[in-house]
Amino acid sequence: MAKKEFTFKGKTVEQLRKMDLAEFSRLIAANERRHIKRGFTVLEKKLLHDLRSGKNNIETHARDMIILPEMIGLTIKVYTGKEFFQVFMNEEMLGHRLGEFALTRKPVKHGAAGIGATKSSSSQSVH
Repeated sequence: MAKKEFTFKGKTVEQLRKMDLAEFSRLIAANERRHIKRGFTVLEKKLLHDLRSGKNNIETHARDMIILPEMIGLTIKVYTGKEFFQVFMNEEMLGHRLGEFALTRKPVKHGAAGIGATKSSSSQSVH
């Protein structure tokens, strides 16, 4: 079976890449459209400049940047508050924000209680 070509609101990736920002913003959700209409922040402008200049190993703190068609196929390192997390951009991410794919919290992994963690263990001596 042939792989089905991805479309976003009826447009192929190539058609999306040829669109200007205003045209693309009409296809995404209202909150993201308003974000683009207001203009990008300094961090977001720097990220776009780095992308367009062909820079490798891009790191950014702009977690609220909207994923645009020109970002598809690239890997960007997004700051989680502690480290930079690599995010590979694919077609399904269009219109979402970078921070959605770089989680800031790790899942809790509960282990056995340590000494002093419970009432009964406080009377145990450590050897």
